[in-house]
Amino acid sequence: VRQATNQIVMNCADIDIITASYAPEGDEEIHATGFNYQNEDEKVTLSFPSTLQTGTGTLKIDFVGELNDKMKGFYRSKYTTPSGEVRYAAVTQFEATDARRAFPCWDEPAIKATFDISLVVPKDRVALSNMNVIDRKPYPDDENLVEVKFARTPVMSTYLVAFVVGEYDFVETRSKDGVCVRVYTPVGKAEQGKFALEVAAKTLPFYKDYFNVPYPLPKIDLIAIADFAAGAMENWGLVTYRETALLIDPKNSCSSSRQWVALVVGHELAHQWFGNLVTMEWWTHLWLNEGFASWIEYLCVDHCFPEYDIWTQFVSADYTRAQELDALDNSHPIEVSVGHPSEVDEIFDAISYSKGASVIRMLHDYIGDKDFKKGMNMYLTKFQQKNAATEDLWESLENASGKPIAAVMNTWTKQMGFPLIYVEAEQDKVNFQVFYCPQWMVPITISTSEDPNQAKLKILMDKPEMNVVLKNVKSDQWVKLNLGTVGFYRTQYSSAMLESLLPGIRDLSLPPVDRLGLQNDLFSLARAGIISTVEVLKVMEAFVNEPNYTVWSDLSCNLGILSTLLSHTDFYEEIQEFVKDVFSPIGERLGWDPKPGEGHLDALLRGLVLGKLGKAGHKATLDEARRRFKDHVEGKQILSADLRSPVYLTVLKHGDGTTLDIMLKLHKQADMQEEKNRIERVLGATLLPELIQKVLTFALSEEVRPQDTVSVIGGVAGGSKHGRKAAWKFIKDNWEELYNRYQGGFLISRLIKVCEFFYLSRLIIMDVIEQYP
Repeated sequence: VRQATNQIVMNCADIDIITASYAPEGDEEIHATGFNYQNEDEKVTLSFPSTLQTGTGTLKIDFVGELNDKMKGFYRSKYTTPSGEVRYAAVTQFEATDARRAFPCWDEPAIKATFDISLVVPKDRVALSNMNVIDRKPYPDDENLVEVKFARTPVMSTYLVAFVVGEYDFVETRSKDGVCVRVYTPVGKAEQGKFALEVAAKTLPFYKDYFNVPYPLPKIDLIAIADFAAGAMENWGLVTYRETALLIDPKNSCSSSRQWVALVVGHELAHQWFGNLVTMEWWTHLWLNEGFASWIEYLCVDHCFPEYDIWTQFVSADYTRAQELDALDNSHPIEVSVGHPSEVDEIFDAISYSKGASVIRMLHDYIGDKDFKKGMNMYLTKFQQKNAATEDLWESLENASGKPIAAVMNTWTKQMGFPLIYVEAEQDKVNFQVFYCPQWMVPITISTSEDPNQAKLKILMDKPEMNVVLKNVKSDQWVKLNLGTVGFYRTQYSSAMLESLLPGIRDLSLPPVDRLGLQNDLFSLARAGIISTVEVLKVMEAFVNEPNYTVWSDLSCNLGILSTLLSHTDFYEEIQEFVKDVFSPIGERLGWDPKPGEGHLDALLRGLVLGKLGKAGHKATLDEARRRFKDHVEGKQILSADLRSPVYLTVLKHGDGTTLDIMLKLHKQADMQEEKNRIERVLGATLLPELIQKVLTFALSEEVRPQDTVSVIGGVAGGSKHGRKAAWKFIKDNWEELYNRYQGGFLISRLIKVCEFFYLSRLIIMDVIEQYP
């Protein structure tokens, strides 16, 4: 107690306090006489009959809470045993502000404490928390219960506290630093935890070396939870995951699932240092946690699996996704002032994660790895077990590198959007001009065909226009800005410069990540009305020899958006023909079956290309998909995991009610959540109106886990023109049920986004305003 008071105010939600008392050190207990709940603010005021004097004491609270079904706080997670019986586990999800649903507390990141946790649980259940078990004894009042006591935690924030009670198997190992690593799986599926275990055991030492700070707890558990709203949560020492973000079945998991699991494990384990050991001061700095972990997960996967070419995939998955959102009027700066904690959920988005990661990647490139590591170590050492703000990180990196980090980075984190740089070249001389008025400090790299993988020049562009001289560039050489597509900006080339870059795409001398960045910039400039779409489609022809999965993936995405826009016009069939023309040559080269010596990226590319051709109605692809699907369903020849999504998508898009019924039957029979999700995501491809309704009804049925309903409805919204309208009507008709199910979580905004993206956003927003003012 810092100053004398007769009231104590704490966070508390959905909790009934029975008694509360305060005992000053070495003095008598004072019992609270009143509990005043401020439900709106999720607070409770405890009133005492006499004044509590300054000094330390113990506050005791006896209370009853609710094991809810909302996937937040302390909640029930439903699962089915191998014999088909429905049971429940009890699990926690506290970030951002839901620890207060499990116990009254001061639920803010900067109010750190140690936690001593004991759980009284049925003796046949597994009980886990942040720390290792130090005692387990029979519970005196009931022989079916045991009391499990865990070691005291380090000083930490409430949102990272966790406990789980349920039935689980596990696999375990020790990392080379001697940390006990376990992966907990549903009963009977321990085998599916081995891949994540291997990744985690490699990742902990990697981060220890990178940060030069040891992992501070004696153990780490990774656990698969059946009902889980997010992808995963970094609770210190007990990381919780959706099953699909942790479990890999050697026979039935596809290559993209392995990669996803590796990235999510890398992301959550990075938080054990960056977020848990050093925590953001307040939710305004959430981006620092998430942006940093979203960047370093790639560094970690690149270390574990160099064959994944993961940094090229970063550009397609994070960098371009962030630019797409950040180009809109309704974007927001990376750093957002958060007032009321209820606003926090709004910033768990692609700006905090993907733009955050992209500007950190740009910063890392600008500083260089050696100084970056040195700065990270200074930051983690100075603030361990404490809280820090964005400025504290800039200061450490500035001290390590001697560069003006804060001045540069504030231009990227405190204003929304990004620069568009117009560039033209005369012999030996290159002119840049920044469009868009706000002032950015832009680290710019320039490469030429003389050495496409090295920067010929690096400069910091800190004014609206610049001229630079490039020595010894021959007239037949190309010049390119933004080597490696690292700078977070778009580039528009003069037509002569663009023309000179095309041979570099054709003969593949331009590196994959630069080919990707170039075409992505072109598509986005066309979408913004700055250049003609026809010009962009002409450039597509240069990609005829393209071998790289990620470049194709990005091309596919952009053609998909164009296809969606044209579905409201007479040109829809023509764009389908164009897609077939673009994808047929690579489809023929790849074929249906893996060839000797192929790897991870070939498997991803085959699935992508066959799915694209099948969806567009390419006859040979459609016939082969139907044949293989029939064999799969009849058990003659089971489809490989990598081919299932494209085949399922193709037969559904060009199928009838019988095809849909077979898919729903496969869904029911699937024992693995990955297979159920795979089917759920493609069901929306069906085209007949009555079948679309059937899929939407299925989305809300018991067959689909609550967190996966969103991807079924999203699949319908992305499947067809009719699907878009039907999905939006379905959301409005079932708004109450959906709102109650996801209330106060980010799944509700994701649900609106998946439809908004595929529909005319203005119509939707006007519609919502009219219906739900």
